[in-house]
Amino acid sequence: MRGKQLALSLLSGVIVLSGSLVVNAKSTSYKLPKVELSKTVVANIAFKPQSSSGLTDYVYDTVDPTSTNFHQYLTPDQFAEKFGRTPEQISAFQTYLSQYHLKSSAYPGNLALKVWGTRQNLIKAFNAKRVKVGKKDYRTKIKLPGKLASQTVSVIGVYATKPKANKAKTSVTPTIPKDSTPPNTDLSKTTFAKKYGAMKFADRYQLSNLYSKGLTGQGQRIGVITMNDFKTSDVVKYWDQNGVNADSSRVNKIYPVENAKAGKLLLSLGISAPQMESTLDVDQSGAVAPGANIDAYIGISLGNVTSSTSIFYTAFMNAVSDDRDKQLTTSFAPNVELASRWEQNASASMQQYSDAFNLMLEQAAAEGITVFRASGDYGPRELPSKQFNHVFSTSPYQVITGGTTLPYTRIIDGKIVTVNKERAWGDAYSDPKTKPSTYAGSGGGFSILNPTPRYQQGISGVNTFRAIDLLKYKDGGYLVQKDPQIIFGTGSGRNFPDVSANADNHTGYAL
Repeated sequence: MRGKQLALSLLSGVIVLSGSLVVNAKSTSYKLPKVELSKTVVANIAFKPQSSSGLTDYVYDTVDPTSTNFHQYLTPDQFAEKFGRTPEQISAFQTYLSQYHLKSSAYPGNLALKVWGTRQNLIKAFNAKRVKVGKKDYRTKIKLPGKLASQTVSVIGVYATKPKANKAKTSVTPTIPKDSTPPNTDLSKTTFAKKYGAMKFADRYQLSNLYSKGLTGQGQRIGVITMNDFKTSDVVKYWDQNGVNADSSRVNKIYPVENAKAGKLLLSLGISAPQMESTLDVDQSGAVAPGANIDAYIGISLGNVTSSTSIFYTAFMNAVSDDRDKQLTTSFAPNVELASRWEQNASASMQQYSDAFNLMLEQAAAEGITVFRASGDYGPRELPSKQFNHVFSTSPYQVITGGTTLPYTRIIDGKIVTVNKERAWGDAYSDPKTKPSTYAGSGGGFSILNPTPRYQQGISGVNTFRAIDLLKYKDGGYLVQKDPQIIFGTGSGRNFPDVSANADNHTGYAL
């Protein structure tokens, strides 16, 4: 790029990827810098609250205007006293773990314990054994002393045997879609923001009404959970291009697992999809709320020493227990979040992980923290087995955001494609494949892990669906049917998404 131009692409706002070590495929002669990779593994013990029903009731009371606990949010210390494990109970865990040369620290709120040390010491402390589940899958079975086990919901990030090292994968630098043209960076900042950036979102979803009243997020902090590092200079350049506050001091980076040095190493390897997604998340959060500061919780582990499930839980729990951001947001998730691809040999099953995550988000709700997360970008990819993507991420204690497509007319693969009004994001109509394929589109449906929450029960339309049977599953992919029909039905479980906004790459935002 020349002069002051930006490298820009039109991208989806709800991409879901896992953080991994990637290098640019074009850099074939690139050599990994000599660096001492960390051998420390980070695991987590998720505790049962003093009263599960009491915690759930309290969370609902905080949003019930008729309750004496309405908006009576707790500090982490108050939460610990009311719902967390006692200091004596925490101390008992730490004493036990120290016998195996493991370090540990309770997150404020006393709902979980962060544990770190060598893999072998973790295996010994948790008496971890590898067991076969089904024909091909393996899980790690753990055992703690009875008094400790009775207080535990799940243990995340312990493996009975050392997983095979994940080799660095190559990744071609993403390019601008063929049917799009690069955003014009010669436009004025206001025009650019309205066509490609923050004002495009604000105008579409009535945020401009808040801006006119001087409400731009001043005095607020937004916590962004990412699974890769990003360059603050890229964010600052994007904010400047949008004509919003481009002060680099607005960005605060926090590393719950590794450190800034590890993040810098990842960035030196070349552009990766997780880096682009992390940048996009911070770009948009800070541009839409130009008066707010951003706390980026960056979950990375060099060499994948710590599992992605443990990294993600650690980063999220760090943000919740810090209680510095009253709004948390993420577009990431560990792995791909399909039941068939859940982490091999993990010490926490998908259900156990979901249970631990729900409790963590209940702590967030009790502290007055609103959590937003993407609903996914490929829909229910395992529909034939009734397994939906984002199965563990369907907690009722968060706002799940889906994707839409804005109106547009464009020539795609020689055909004119027209979308007359904003609609659910599902890309099969614009580029139908002749062979079984996957199609980008908003995740949604019914959770298989979380039941229908109280606030959705009795609402018209909940646990029902009306859809066009456009895709037919075949040979691991989907074919577009020539004569699709409208279908109706019912389901059960937490319904999602809760809200939706522009996310289609055909109508997305500049990065």
